[in-house]
Amino acid sequence: MRKQTLALLTCAALTLPMSSLAEEVEHFEGKESANLKEAVVNFSEYNRKLEKVLAGDLTPEAMNEIHQLTYTLENALGKINEQFDGLAETLEEIHLASERADTEAVASNGESYLETSRTVIK
Repeated sequence: MRKQTLALLTCAALTLPMSSLAEEVEHFEGKESANLKEAVVNFSEYNRKLEKVLAGDLTPEAMNEIHQLTYTLENALGKINEQFDGLAETLEEIHLASERADTEAVASNGESYLETSRTVIK
């Protein structure tokens, strides 16, 4: 009997309109990352903040703070991913140019690659 009740409650919850749940959640604007350097700074700073909140009790206030932090983390991660997609392409250009012994392409792409990658790794 208990399993049937649980199943019924689960089905009932799944039939609730999702819009009614979404209306209760407040949305925030996260801190924007204009470039890769800013994104790395924001990502590091907000990960530290998230770590601190996660180390405590996950109270409703903590959950709200986590919700707010994720907006900036999503913005930063989006910028990092965008920049790293281009970085992967540049590395492939270096790889292909090295196979052709194209020193000019290796040098120019290598400089660009290192400039971007050093923003994240020193």
